[in-house]
Amino acid sequence: MIERIAIVGTGLLGASAGLALRAAGFRGTIMGWNRSPEQAQTALQMGALDSIATDPLQMARDCQVVLLATPVYAILDWMEQLAGVLGPDHLVTDVGSTKAQITSAANRLFNQPDRAAFLPGHPMAGKERGGAALADAELFRGAVWMFTDNPAWSRSAPATELVRDWRAWVAAIGANVIDIDPARHDELVAWVSHLPQFVATGLSALLEDQVGDAPELKDVGGRGLREMTRLGASPYSMWRDIAYTNSESIQKALFALEQRLAHIRENLRTPELRAEFDKANQFRKE
Repeated sequence: MIERIAIVGTGLLGASAGLALRAAGFRGTIMGWNRSPEQAQTALQMGALDSIATDPLQMARDCQVVLLATPVYAILDWMEQLAGVLGPDHLVTDVGSTKAQITSAANRLFNQPDRAAFLPGHPMAGKERGGAALADAELFRGAVWMFTDNPAWSRSAPATELVRDWRAWVAAIGANVIDIDPARHDELVAWVSHLPQFVATGLSALLEDQVGDAPELKDVGGRGLREMTRLGASPYSMWRDIAYTNSESIQKALFALEQRLAHIRENLRTPELRAEFDKANQFRKE
């Protein structure tokens, strides 16, 4: 039974996880650490944490489950550090947005009978801006939470139990649990998550060039423009690691979109335009 959870990275996802666990009835201890003391303090004040750790490695040793809620490269760095200090009665899991490199590191550093377990995870939940102040206990309700676990991994009995219990808590906070191959995960999220972000970023940057010196024109687009550019508010710091660790799949998706846009551009006055609208309507059909 999980009684002590450590959250490394108490921004939007980490603090939301703490709030969601409390709302779902978790009565154990939740500790947290963030490189920004202000973010950790905000999470504490919101009730996402019971206490703030000063030594994250000691915090991890003192807890049964460690949730890594940082950007991908930071997750990989923490994995290296934690592998040497945790044992077979610990579970480390994460919320990283790409999974191939993290799952590979988990195979190398964890998931052996004499080592801690690692359960690679990714909740498809978030907001265009981060930070503990935006944390929400309902953030994961109805969202898909993917795990790229490997059935071939050999774990100790305590670690296996922790994996089972953590998956149960993820379901308890309202997420829909899905198991998926890590390479397939990265391919899929390039289409359904990363492509929309980079489209919104490109469109927002283009509009800033075109009408940025006339702010009043931004209102001309109305709701459609606001919805299309909402993700344009996402900071580079949130997306740099995603772009670096899933660049091949993202490039394929962007190239396919470039071709599609060229097709539309070339058929603005032909029946092909109706076909594009019909296909788009089919995708959006409830």
